[in-house]
Amino acid sequence: MNKRIYLDYNATTPCDPRVVDTMLPFFYEHPGNAASRNHPFGWEAEEATIEAREHIAKLLQVDPKEIIFTSGATESDNLALKGVFEMYRRKGKHIITVTTEHKAVLDTCKYIEKHGGEVTYLKVNKEGLIDVEELKNAIRPDTILVSIMWANNESGVLQPMQEIGKICEEKGVLFFSDATQAVGKIPTHPKELGIHLMAFSAHKMYGPKGIGALYVCRKKPRVKVTEQMNGGGHEEGMRSGTLNVPGIVGFGKAAEIAQAEMESEALRLNKLRNKLEKALLEQVEVSYVNGSTQSRMPNITNISFQYVDSEGLLMTFNQNIAVSTGSACTSASLDPSHVLTGMGIADDLAKSSIRFSLGRFTTEAEIDRVIQEVIQGVQQLRDLSPVWELHKDGLL
Repeated sequence: MNKRIYLDYNATTPCDPRVVDTMLPFFYEHPGNAASRNHPFGWEAEEATIEAREHIAKLLQVDPKEIIFTSGATESDNLALKGVFEMYRRKGKHIITVTTEHKAVLDTCKYIEKHGGEVTYLKVNKEGLIDVEELKNAIRPDTILVSIMWANNESGVLQPMQEIGKICEEKGVLFFSDATQAVGKIPTHPKELGIHLMAFSAHKMYGPKGIGALYVCRKKPRVKVTEQMNGGGHEEGMRSGTLNVPGIVGFGKAAEIAQAEMESEALRLNKLRNKLEKALLEQVEVSYVNGSTQSRMPNITNISFQYVDSEGLLMTFNQNIAVSTGSACTSASLDPSHVLTGMGIADDLAKSSIRFSLGRFTTEAEIDRVIQEVIQGVQQLRDLSPVWELHKDGLL
C-alpha cells in the first residue's frame, strides 16, 4: 500500500527500460559525434541517428529528411513560429492561434507581437473545441501561419485537425501543430491532414528528456524556416548543434515501440481512464469532467471537485499519488488554469480541478487505490468546509 503511484504522464513519462537499453552503448562503446565523417566512431553515430530518424518518420508516415531534431517540444515550437514568421515576413505578418495553447506557443506568439507580428487568438467553447468557421473568417490576406495544438495538455481535448487542414489548404496558409501530447499515443500522420509543421518530444512517449523534433514539410509545399540557433548548419540548415546521439537513439526506439503497441495501449488506457472517471463522478457529489468526452485522448481526464481547493486536495495524498492541477510548466502559478478559464469555467471551479494522466505502466490496482484516496481526500476537506455545509443546506 505504500508504493507510490504515478498518474502525471502528461508532465513526463518514465523512460521505457527498452529505450534505456538501446541508449546505453552510445554513452560508452559508441561515443562518436555524428558529424565526424573520418573515423568509425563517427560513422557508427551517424548510422544510429539515421536509423532513429527512420523509426520516427515511419511513426508519422513522413520522409526522414523532414524530421529536424531539437532539444524538445518547446524549442520546436519556437523554431516553427519564429522561423516561419522571419522566413515569410515579406508575405505577411499575421498568425492565428488558440487561447488554450501551451505556454511555449503563447509566449512565443507574444515575442512575435513585440517584433512586429500580429496574432489572432481564437477562443474555444465549453468543450474546449474551436469553431472552424471562426478560424476561416479570421484568415486574412497577410496570414502566414495557423498554429493549433493537436491534443490539449490539460484537458486531452482533440481539435478537428482534418477540418483545420482543409481550411488552411483552401486559403493557402501554413498549418503548424504542437502535437506533443498526441505523438506516440494516437495516430499522428501530418501529411494526411495537411499539417506542414509539427512539434513533439521524446519524453512524452517514454523516451529520454532533452530531445525533441520538428516535422517540416519538404514537398507541396516546401516549407522553410529561419534557423534560431547558428553554428554549423546541422539538420538541413535549420538547427545547428552537435546531435544528442544517445537521446536520438532513445527517441527512435520509443517511436518504434509506440508504432507496435499504440493501438492496444490506447484501448487499455481508455478502459482504465473511464473506470477512474466513472467512479469519481458517481461517488463524489458535484464533480464534473472538463472538456469534451467525445473528442479527447484515451489516457486523460480533468475533473473539478466543487467546493474543494485542488492544491489542498493534492496535499491529502501527494506523498502517495502523483497527479497535477494543470501543466507542469505553470505549476508554480497560483492563478487558475488558462486552459480551463478559456473554456468558460469559473475561477473557483478551475481551482478545484485535478488532471489525471495515465500511461504505459499504470495498472488497474493503482486506479482502484487512486479512486479510494481521492474520494477520501475530497470528503476530508469538505467535512472541514463551511461552504460545503452551506451547499448541503441548500444555501448555495
